[in-house]
Amino acid sequence: MNLRDSTVAGLEALWANRLRSSLTMLGMVIGVASVVLLVAVGQGAVSGIEEQIQSLGTNTLFITPGASQQGGGPSGGAGSAQSLTLADSEALGSAALDGVSGVAPTLSTSAQLVGNRSNTRVQVVGTTANYAAVRSLSVASGTFLSGRDVTRGALSVVLGSEVAEEAFPSGNALGSKVRLTFAGEASFPFTVVGVLEQQGGLGGSDNSVYLPVTALQSRVSGLSRNAAGQVFVSQISVLASQEVPESDVKAAVTDFLMRRHRVDTPDFSVLSQDDLLATVRTISTVLTLLLASIAGISLLVGGIGVMNIMLVSVTERTREIGIRLAIGATSADILQQFIAEALFVTLIGGSVGIALGALPALLLNGLPVGGGTLTTSVQGWSIALALLVSGGIGLASGIYPAWRASRLDPIEALRAE
Repeated sequence: MNLRDSTVAGLEALWANRLRSSLTMLGMVIGVASVVLLVAVGQGAVSGIEEQIQSLGTNTLFITPGASQQGGGPSGGAGSAQSLTLADSEALGSAALDGVSGVAPTLSTSAQLVGNRSNTRVQVVGTTANYAAVRSLSVASGTFLSGRDVTRGALSVVLGSEVAEEAFPSGNALGSKVRLTFAGEASFPFTVVGVLEQQGGLGGSDNSVYLPVTALQSRVSGLSRNAAGQVFVSQISVLASQEVPESDVKAAVTDFLMRRHRVDTPDFSVLSQDDLLATVRTISTVLTLLLASIAGISLLVGGIGVMNIMLVSVTERTREIGIRLAIGATSADILQQFIAEALFVTLIGGSVGIALGALPALLLNGLPVGGGTLTTSVQGWSIALALLVSGGIGLASGIYPAWRASRLDPIEALRAE
């Protein structure tokens, strides 16, 4: 019996028991569909996070305070040791370090914004004129903060796209006044000098407003200061030149700030987009393996079902096997036929499962969920892997039943009822 004959015989056997074959395939369909769908959701989530990280600005380094130390007790988390000041940012910007193209501080707080038709809580970013260039922000109308605004501590404000749309639905934000109230006490009128284009991503620029950091420092009480009276900043962003390796820029920035702070070990952290992306990809690998493993349980159960049905099939067709052996079929022919049947069950079920897993993933992509959007990404490798695993399960679950069938004694098989 050649391969073509085995294929025809296997398909005829499956067709003769259509209901049983369909129910056996169902386990494989569910297992493969689960693998494809869950991997698509997991990879889509990772892709969305990577896009948001990249939206923070290209070739950007982020300097954040380090971890606080409390005597012999446990240390605080990263960012809890207020160690960066506006003076650090200014010194770093004027140091002319090789590969540093721009520096901008970030002093973050929140305030209640009262605009033309809104009264809402917003994120406030105190910064300098370099911030837009360092963080790749685009201005839709007006201008970003100027050096003169920062020098004078002017009551100027730049609105994120969503804040501007909510506060000024008619679009006449430029030159208008908004009132910002900090900590429920200090309240000041600010003049809108610019509105940003919609950015998206992790930066949160769409829901933020931008003020001169000097205006924030001089007018808002309760901000943390060091012994010299300098207000701490939340973060310092550094735009790295493409001509200089990022690792060299990080080393230069780290060395400069360590010497400035007079410390032997950094009391701050310097992270790049590559560092953030590497962390995300590590997490994504674990997440993908976890999701695939959970879905793989369904595949395992489906494989056990296939083996069970094939054993039942061998028992039911004992007499048929005896007749085939009596008229000249070899043990290898019988082995080949039953393995082919198991492969057909799993491969057909796997193909249907791929379609049923990929279709919902494609339909769910871009679906609004909560305050965000669900992102899915159907991966070619997950489809290939699911199909390969299906075939492997078919082969593994069909070998033992096929071996049993091939070992039947023709005389004893012909006596079977």
